Amino acid sequence: MFHVPTSGRNTTHPTFGTDATAGNNGAFDIDSVLPGWTLHLICSDGLEPGALGGWEHVSVHASRYDGRQKRTPTWDEMSFIKTLCWDDEDLVIQFHPRRSDYVNNHPNVLHLWRPLRVDIPTPPTILV
Repeated sequence: MFHVPTSGRNTTHPTFGTDATAGNNGAFDIDSVLPGWTLHLICSDGLEPGALGGWEHVSVHASRYDGRQKRTPTWDEMSFIKTLCWDDEDLVIQFHPRRSDYVNNHPNVLHLWRPLRVDIPTPPTILV
C-alpha cells in the first residue's frame, strides 16, 4: 500500500505544494538517513486520470540542510524511501530507460515506481 510522510508535507513548493486534501500526492521534505542531509520527494498515488495514471511514483533528490549542496540519493536513502512510502511486501522498481526516452527535468533525481494495473515480473530469488 502506498503512503507518504505526511509530517514532511511541503505546502510552499512552487509546483507541487499541497495541503492534506491532496492525500498521497505532493511535495515532502524529510531528514535523510545520512546526517546533515534532507531528502526532497515528489509523490503521486497513480490515481490521475488518463495516460499519467496507473503508476505510484516517488522522485527523490538530496540537499544539505542549508540547501547549498545537492546530490543524487544513495542506495541506503532510496531503500529508506521505499520502506517509508510502501509496505515491506510491495514490489517497487527503479527504471533505467532507453536513451531515447530520457527526460532530465531535474539533475540528481532518482525515481521509484509501482504499477497499479499489472504485477511486476521478477527473476528467480536466487538471482536477486
